[in-house]
Amino acid sequence: MTDGFEDLGYARADTGRERRLGLPEVVYGPGKTSEQIIGVVRSLLAANTGPVLVTRLSDEVAAAVGAAVPGGEHDPAARLLVWRPAPRRAFRVVVVSAGTSDAPVAAEAAAVAGAVGLDVRELRDVGVAGIHRLLAEVEVLAGADAVICIAGMEGALPSVVGGLVGCPVIAVPTSVGYGATFEGVTPLLAMLSSCAPGLVVVNIDSGFGAAVAAHRMAGSR
Repeated sequence: MTDGFEDLGYARADTGRERRLGLPEVVYGPGKTSEQIIGVVRSLLAANTGPVLVTRLSDEVAAAVGAAVPGGEHDPAARLLVWRPAPRRAFRVVVVSAGTSDAPVAAEAAAVAGAVGLDVRELRDVGVAGIHRLLAEVEVLAGADAVICIAGMEGALPSVVGGLVGCPVIAVPTSVGYGATFEGVTPLLAMLSSCAPGLVVVNIDSGFGAAVAAHRMAGSR
């Protein structure tokens, strides 16, 4: 092992990332074989003390990796494998999703946020087409230290939430919607153009990116 990474031949596991950023490298599953994921996970577990995560896994690959590296917890809805989840800290993240079709992205955001130690609460199916559903949860939103707001279609929900809370709002556009949503481009542009100032906007369908953004916010307090 060299200083800060381990050369496995097919990958260079970033064993120094926890020291630099406070969280070990997270392994992106697609495009890797089970054997490659197993090797990287073993390297990260040996070199670090914090949580080790593998994202976007199929059930079959998750089963193979979990069998080879004991102690992992698989969340099939979030497509996530986690070893050594972090202890919960006093930083409340409310994950708000507009519609039931946004559930896979919301599941990833909530599971990753929980795995890195954030206190997670979820509000599902509270989109603007029935805004009374969101307004009924204003007290929950008011108790948040950060809100992850997930929406497809026209992407309006983060603007509404951004006008209701003073904490950071992390907006996640999803690829949910009909043709003119352009697989998430329309909500992405809407969120970037929001009249609610100060929204943080992450990539399309990136529940993972939103959760790590919240983790960085928690670390700054």
